Amino acid sequence: MCGIWALFGSDDCLSVQCLSAMKIAHRGPDAFRFENVNGYTNCCFGFHRLAVVDQLFGMQPIRVKKYPYLWLCYNGEIYNHKKLQHHFEFEYQTKVDGEIILHLYDKGGIEQTICMLDGVFAFILLDTANKKVFLGRDTYGVRPLFKAMTEDGFLAVCSEAKGLVNLKHSMTPFLKVEPFLPGHYEVLDLKPNGKVASVEMVKHHHCRDEPLHALYDSVEKLFPGGLDSSLVAATLLKHLKEAQIHYPLQTFAIGMEDSPDLLAARKVANHIGSEHHEVLFNSEEGIQVLDEVIFSLETYDITTVRASVGMYLISKYIRKNTDSVVIFSGEGSDELTQGYIYFHKAPSPEKAEEESERLLKELYLFDVLRADRTTAAHGLELRVPFLDHRFSSYYLSLPPDMRVPKNGIEKHLLRETFEDSNLIPKEILWRPKEAFSDGITSVKNSWFQILQEYIEHQVDDAVMANAAQKFPFNTPKTKEGYYYRQIFERHYPGRADWLPHYWMPRWIHATDPSARTLTHYKAAAKA
Repeated sequence: MCGIWALFGSDDCLSVQCLSAMKIAHRGPDAFRFENVNGYTNCCFGFHRLAVVDQLFGMQPIRVKKYPYLWLCYNGEIYNHKKLQHHFEFEYQTKVDGEIILHLYDKGGIEQTICMLDGVFAFILLDTANKKVFLGRDTYGVRPLFKAMTEDGFLAVCSEAKGLVNLKHSMTPFLKVEPFLPGHYEVLDLKPNGKVASVEMVKHHHCRDEPLHALYDSVEKLFPGGLDSSLVAATLLKHLKEAQIHYPLQTFAIGMEDSPDLLAARKVANHIGSEHHEVLFNSEEGIQVLDEVIFSLETYDITTVRASVGMYLISKYIRKNTDSVVIFSGEGSDELTQGYIYFHKAPSPEKAEEESERLLKELYLFDVLRADRTTAAHGLELRVPFLDHRFSSYYLSLPPDMRVPKNGIEKHLLRETFEDSNLIPKEILWRPKEAFSDGITSVKNSWFQILQEYIEHQVDDAVMANAAQKFPFNTPKTKEGYYYRQIFERHYPGRADWLPHYWMPRWIHATDPSARTLTHYKAAAKA
């Protein structure tokens, strides 16, 4: 987890513009660097480092003697960099996984490079010899990337939007900032004056397709992930033992008193023998961090904000009380394996398949956005095994009728796969779905109810009546939605289009995104 930032063709003073890069300092608390580009006085890179690999040569932009014309700033983790290095016999200068990007690019160009990367990433690659700039982002957008580009060719790129919104440009009083699309790369021409012109935007990978890098790995090593965070933890511990790595696996859970998530996590931790941490918080503590959370998230989506509070607080705990930096989590499981309760209402397996792919396509707007920002806010690096390219493409290649809920149980196929594994207790393996924002509190008093009761007194009825006039785009329908929108607009005025629509269940007449409001959940809870 790092923070990357770059400007090309800036008309303003770079020393002033660079102040914007400090808005993402939380992503890399270990070191930072600003570096101008030789021969282009109005172009520069900014980098905030979280040191995980190569303490000595891990600073960016990465430049190596063999390719003095290449500059790379990237955020992420390339899991297959050693395999590719050995296969192509590349000579590395550093131990940094991202160096593979430079070698692959020199060997085969940008298209082959990005298709060969197994991992999560967002990068800016500059080739001054060929006068090109390349931007790229992983399939699901696990690593964030935002850009702003003006008609006269000024380009600004950053890991988070907050590092761009205050930039100045003579031609544009209000700089349009937008997320760079996951699964794409962009080619831009670099002009002598440092400005750029977009040449093409290319989709490099679809979640259904087996990735090109699978050719350089053995299918036998494909391992079918785990069931959300519980199976991820159990699977990780299994691999640690097999590799004879004697590091105590730490697991973390957060919730209020009587939280079903705390109880379930405790059972899993006891079963797998992890060093377990439980973090308790109360409603007041959760409400107090709403402003910080929305600023970190850069969204006002209701369910995302709700679920982010717990993850934000537990990330804060991890940073303050442990030496853990790399965190594994279960994001992507519900989208891939049709884990949301409303999938029980899908009209057909084919419609369920379409919905699953839509959710995966929009992960960067919701769940992986939440996971990245809440952990990055406290200088942690998140890993999401369920979004492994090979596993997800394999799962999506299975017949649609195999992937739908069965016998009233969502994720039935995945649960059944691990039935005899003894990785986690059977009662946890077959535990009904709980949204993260619901599971952290008791069934009697859900987190969304606590929030709504508090916000009821914060938003006046008369103000709510004028919501459509004040917020014509994505008009909030509830006081809770209005409250979050107010906070968002205070931090990011005029940027509401970063969220194209609210997350909401399909095929039912839902008025709230919480699973606990759905009929299927209520029936399961009574049973």
